[in-house]
Amino acid sequence: MESHAPLFRMEGVSKSYGGTRALERADLTLRAGSIHALLGENGAGKSTLIKVMTGVVAPDEGVMTLAGRAVSFASPAAANEAEVVCVFQELSLIPELSVADNIVVSNPPTRFGMIDRKAQRLLAEEALARAGASDIHPRALVRDLPLSRRQMVEIAKALARKPRILILDEATSALTASDVDKVFRMLKGLRDEGLGLLYISHRMNEIKELADDCTVFRGGRKIASYPAGSKSDAEVVQMMIGREVSSVYPAKHRPEVAPAPTPAAAPRLELRGLSWADRLHDISFDLHAGEIVGLGGLDGQGQNELLLSLFGVLRGVEGQILVDGKPVALSGPARARETFPGIALIPEDRKTEGLMLPMSVRDNLSFAALDLLSHGGVVDAPEESAAVQRMIELLAIKTSSPDVAVGALSGGNQQKVVIAKWLLRGPRIILLNDPTRGIDIGTKQEIYRLLRRLADEGAAILFYSTDYAELIGCCDRVEVVYDGRIRRELVGEEITEHNLIAAALNIVPAAEGDARGGH
Repeated sequence: MESHAPLFRMEGVSKSYGGTRALERADLTLRAGSIHALLGENGAGKSTLIKVMTGVVAPDEGVMTLAGRAVSFASPAAANEAEVVCVFQELSLIPELSVADNIVVSNPPTRFGMIDRKAQRLLAEEALARAGASDIHPRALVRDLPLSRRQMVEIAKALARKPRILILDEATSALTASDVDKVFRMLKGLRDEGLGLLYISHRMNEIKELADDCTVFRGGRKIASYPAGSKSDAEVVQMMIGREVSSVYPAKHRPEVAPAPTPAAAPRLELRGLSWADRLHDISFDLHAGEIVGLGGLDGQGQNELLLSLFGVLRGVEGQILVDGKPVALSGPARARETFPGIALIPEDRKTEGLMLPMSVRDNLSFAALDLLSHGGVVDAPEESAAVQRMIELLAIKTSSPDVAVGALSGGNQQKVVIAKWLLRGPRIILLNDPTRGIDIGTKQEIYRLLRRLADEGAAILFYSTDYAELIGCCDRVEVVYDGRIRRELVGEEITEHNLIAAALNIVPAAEGDARGGH
C-alpha cells in the first residue's frame, strides 16, 4: 500500500488512576488512508489510550499531534469538533429516543430556532445508509431494537459527525454476520476516502481481513508495531500476553476426573418439542452431566430465545422441559435458579443484563445468592465476604478490592464477575450466551478451562457462541439452529468449520442429498 504521512501521532503519553498505571510512555502513529489495528489483552491500556485520544480523560504527560499540529482535547465534544470520533464498546444511545434523535443528538439541524425534523430524518437516513443499515427506520425507538441493530445505529451516529479519524472499539462484537460484512465494506470504503481508522478487536480473523498496520499493547506500554500479516498468530499472542500459548482449548474429556457421558446415562436436561411464538419450532435434544453442548448457526436463528426459554424468561413456551427426568414448569428466572439442581444463565450483554455497573464487585457477586447467604432474612456478612473472596480467587478476577465499582474493571474481568455470581449458587445446568464476546484471548482461555472444569465436576453446559472456533474447540456436541429449528447435530470429529457453516446455511450434506435423490 502507498505510504502516507502520519495523520495522528501520540508520543510519551502516560495516565495513572490512583496507584494504577494505565498507560506508560505510550506511542502510536496513525496514517491517513489506513486501518490500524490496536491489539492487547483487557487491561493492556487500549481503552485508556482511546479515551485520551477522544478527550474523555486528560493524560498526565505526553503530546498528541493531528495533521502535524499539537492537539489537546478537553472533552469528547472538542475531539468531535476536530473530527476525531469513537464508536465505544459501551453504547451511548438513549433508549427512549428515536434512531434519528440519537444520530443527531449533539448537533440537530434547526429551522427558525426549532429542530428541523425533515432535515433530521434525511441526515439519519444518509448516515444509516453509509453504515450499511438503511433497513433501520429513523423513527424507530432505540429501546425496541435488538443489540445488533443498536450497534449499527451507534456506527451511523459516528459517521454523521463526518470524522477524519474514526476509532472503533469492539464495534462488531454485537453484530450479526451480515452486519459485520456491511461494516467491513464501509470501513474499506472510508480507508479509500483517506480516513485514518483505529480498529480494536479480539477477533484475529477481522484483523487479518482489515488491518494495514498493527500495534500491540501490554501492561500500558507499546510492545511493537508492525505491518499486518508480517507476524504469525502465535507471535502476536505471545506479544499480547507475554508468554507462549501451548493450547487454546483444554482437552474435551479427562477420564481420570470424570468419565465421558454415555447415551445410557440419564440426561440432566431434556427438551421435548419446545416451541415459542414464531421463533422456536419443535426443538428436542438432551444435555447430560459432564457435557458441553454448543448451539451453532447464524445469528438470530432462535438461539437467544432458546436460552431465555430455558431460564423461564419467556411466556407461552410450549413443549416439555425435564430436569433429571422430572418435568418442570419454569415460570420465571427465580424458579429456574431454584429448581434442583439449579439453572444459571450468563446473558448476552453483560453491561445491561448481567451487572449493576455503579455497584461494587462484592454486591454484584453476591446479589444472585443473597438467599443462600442470609439467615432469618439478614445477610451473614462474614459468610458473604468469604464467598466473594472465594469467587475472586477461583476466576482470578483482577480487582484491587471487592469494594471497587464493577464498572471500573476491564471487560474481561466484568465478564468473570457475571459468571462468578451465578457459580456462587452452585448450578448444575449452565446456559451461556456468547460469553467471550469482546474479551481478550488470555481471559478467553481462562473461561474455556473453567467451563471444562465445571463439566468435569458434573455440570451440564449449553454454550451458544458466534465463534466457530470456540464451538469446535470447546464442545462435545453442537446443535446447529436454523430458523428456530435444530437443523443438524454434530458430534466429535463431525464438529468442523465446514459442517458448521453448511448446517448454518441449511445446506444438505452431499451424502444426504444423494440419499434423497439429490434434492
